[in-house]
Amino acid sequence: MPAPKKALRRSLTVTSAVLTALALLSPAALAAPSPSTSPSTSPSASPSATPPASMSTVGGPKLGKPGTQVDLAGGAPVLPKDLTARSWIVADAESGDVLAAHNAHWRLAPASTLKMLFADTLLPKWPKTTKHKVEVSDLAGIGAGSSMVGVKEEETYTVHDLWLGVFLRSGNDAVHVLSAMNDGVDKTVADMNAHAEELQALDTTVVSPDGYDMPGQVSSAYDLTLFARSGLQKKDFREYASTVRAKFPGETKKDKKGKTTRKPFEIQNTNRLLAGDYDVEVYPGIAGVKNGYTTNAGNTFTGVAERGGKVLLVTVMHPAKDEHNAVYKETARLFDWGFEAAGKARPVGQLVGPRSAAQASPSAEASGEAGGTGKGAVGTEPVAGAPAADGSGGVGIAAGITAGVLVLLAGGAFLINRKWPLPDLVRRRTRP
Repeated sequence: MPAPKKALRRSLTVTSAVLTALALLSPAALAAPSPSTSPSTSPSASPSATPPASMSTVGGPKLGKPGTQVDLAGGAPVLPKDLTARSWIVADAESGDVLAAHNAHWRLAPASTLKMLFADTLLPKWPKTTKHKVEVSDLAGIGAGSSMVGVKEEETYTVHDLWLGVFLRSGNDAVHVLSAMNDGVDKTVADMNAHAEELQALDTTVVSPDGYDMPGQVSSAYDLTLFARSGLQKKDFREYASTVRAKFPGETKKDKKGKTTRKPFEIQNTNRLLAGDYDVEVYPGIAGVKNGYTTNAGNTFTGVAERGGKVLLVTVMHPAKDEHNAVYKETARLFDWGFEAAGKARPVGQLVGPRSAAQASPSAEASGEAGGTGKGAVGTEPVAGAPAADGSGGVGIAAGITAGVLVLLAGGAFLINRKWPLPDLVRRRTRP
């Protein structure tokens, strides 16, 4: 959409804003409870686990209640039946309105959806063309049974290669190499936890940067949605998240004559709503974001999709249904509901903005961006969308959105719904 004359539009809603502001300032917003009613602080792997009686109220008091939260106005469709996920959320990526949620703040094992936070934290650190020769120590500490892209020690990769491995194949080997480049796993974990706190993702505790099951490592559907929303402000994040197939460097080999060759091999995105599967069609308007699976987490997924100018984020955690691709099928049904309910269902909460947005300077506000860098800066362009392929399966469309964040005023009584006026980005992306 064209940038308006005034870079910042402010809308104040007194009643709901006061409630949400108070919720943000309450102790419950600062320390989310454990994921089950047992004394254990680690996520439960039991399918019969139940959510806590009260949870964090970041984003609004309704989001701290167990069970399904939805407010259907006249003409709004009912929620899909047979949703089995422990936790899910449907939110407007632009306004931040939470259209419906189920145990949104339940702290659960996140699996590889935690890689969204990893990418949002580390992507700005190096240019794509940066090269790194993998040392043996870079690949130390990778958990047994981890998903791998095929990184080999003593081989050289670009940062671009490694990020493709993270996004498409959920490669824990690529995560560990990038962590080594960031001065190690411990520093990377600390950086991720600090960034989660900056995003007000207070349900999240990072122990391993790749999302591998670790005692005490938790996140929530609400927090994962915040990570996706923040990451999608970055051009590289959008491009990697919406890439279906790519070439990854293979191992260097030497023939009998001493000639060396290094042939690439193809990798495909494991996001089934983006790449499709025998029982899942590519979802119309899908643009990423990240899927995951571990024993404790079950299947987890956060997706972003665009339809008719509306961009939605959906996160689904741990469906109980023992069905192949259940997480994608439940996500697709929630997307369908969200697009139909947009403008009809009254919001039950909000996706909050980063803490630093509250201290944004007047010059930053005038530019329309939190950093005051003006339009076109890397990390602030609209989200890239990739709708379903045409009959040949070859083309996706990228659609722009305006990023929305909520800022708490100094007095703590109101919330401002800030929309950063970014230029439209509509481009066609050919699938490899």
